[in-house]
Amino acid sequence: MLAKVLTAGLSGIDGRMVSVEVDESNGLPHTVIIGNVSLSVREALERCTVALKNSGIPLPPKRLTVSLQPADFPKNGTGYDLPILVGLLAALGLLRSDCLRKYAFFGEVGLDGSLLRVRGALSLCAAFQSAGLRGAVVPFENAAEAGMLDGMDIIGLRNIRELLSLLRSADSLRSFPRTLPETHPSAEPELPDFRDIRGQHFAVRAALIAAAGGHNLLLSGCAGSGKSMIAKRIPGILPSISRAEDIEITKVYSVAGLLPSSQALFGRRPFRAPHSSVTIPTLIGGSSNGMIFPGELALAGKGVLFLDELPLFSRAAIEALRQPLEDRFVRVNRVRGEFTYPVDCMLVAAMNPCPCGFFGAPGNRCHCTPSQIRHYQRGISKPILERIDLCVEVSPVKYSEALSEKAGISSASLRREVERVRTLQLARFQPESGKDAMIKDCRPVRCNAEMGLPEIKKFCVLGQEEQSFMKRVFELKRLSMRTYHKLLKLSRTIADLDSSERITIAHLSEAVSYRSLEDRLYGG
Repeated sequence: MLAKVLTAGLSGIDGRMVSVEVDESNGLPHTVIIGNVSLSVREALERCTVALKNSGIPLPPKRLTVSLQPADFPKNGTGYDLPILVGLLAALGLLRSDCLRKYAFFGEVGLDGSLLRVRGALSLCAAFQSAGLRGAVVPFENAAEAGMLDGMDIIGLRNIRELLSLLRSADSLRSFPRTLPETHPSAEPELPDFRDIRGQHFAVRAALIAAAGGHNLLLSGCAGSGKSMIAKRIPGILPSISRAEDIEITKVYSVAGLLPSSQALFGRRPFRAPHSSVTIPTLIGGSSNGMIFPGELALAGKGVLFLDELPLFSRAAIEALRQPLEDRFVRVNRVRGEFTYPVDCMLVAAMNPCPCGFFGAPGNRCHCTPSQIRHYQRGISKPILERIDLCVEVSPVKYSEALSEKAGISSASLRREVERVRTLQLARFQPESGKDAMIKDCRPVRCNAEMGLPEIKKFCVLGQEEQSFMKRVFELKRLSMRTYHKLLKLSRTIADLDSSERITIAHLSEAVSYRSLEDRLYGG
């Protein structure tokens, strides 16, 4: 007889529905699996056969054909074990197949008959929900994560014996007791506070503006001036994470295999700080053993990607950021398919002014030659600088500031300002959702940094005096249109912090002051 079991596979960070069809017929005992499958999926037949034998259910000698549809979609991973096993049992008449219509299955099968955790449970269950299914049968360790989706009936099982008990009758799916593994809220690390920063009022102000508008930030200054201290404190002033954002973050970390087994949701905004030796596939996203994995850009989604010592990153890796920073998504093309990951993070970078790190510091401690300094600084191209909204030079800390007992402004105070401005921006762009306020990858605009041309024209209107001012700046600094639009979006955020409906010359002047590094490196 023919049995059909529903499951899903991963396509990037999204799930895609897959149908497992198993046909049983008389003939020489033989089992074959077809449908563009990888080696790990072909091995599922051996795992399922041995697991059934060790669970006291030896398969009769039959000719079995397993087909995974659609055939053109690449299938990889061990999550297909459980649906293949259920299909084998249903085709051989060992369980009722009419109870499989509204539920999907996924999970890895151990040789002892246990059901093991797999990656991407949240994405797979989201695909089931979109397909209109009632629920899913999953490994017990995946049940808490899968249960984060509202309206889905999730049944977590530990082994094949529980599976047989579940599927012994048509009513068993509804009557089977629902239990979830014990989970613990993510222990959110205690974030460092901005009150520890001494001096650096200009850089702290730049960090506040960047967080308030979702802008990218580059800090340049001599070694020990506090660039990394400021960058590591930015996650502490970002708005509180919403449940929808937490689910999106969890999807990425689950697919990447980085979600702790004791957590159902990731629970905080990510802060990723890859080493300067990072490769392009690790930074952008790539493939390994036939699997497509998200890169650091995707793992930093809804949070901060911090690139310390930016010029030490390979030139190719830095230039690879151009398209993601502009379009806010990464498209990974491989032989096995094309995958798209969202780029929804703040880029914060830091760099020294020269190889030794002391160019411009008091005491003339720098011994780098002019050519070494220029070569080092020019490792950051102008097109990359144009994609960073604030390029700020950080001055060395004065002795009197270093010994000051007066604490700086706290992260709690800065966070309140950021949340107030983000709420204002959401209210501003909300009526535009579904109309023309959509960024290039068709996601709604939520903060000023995400504005496209229609939003800039509507919300960054300049008066006659402000237009005259920007005309002089445009001609004097020979701005590109990309930099000009960055300045307008930055000015809008500064005006929002000032609770001003209009963008004034003061707001524009402050925005222009945050391009000093670009002016010095490339003559503005």
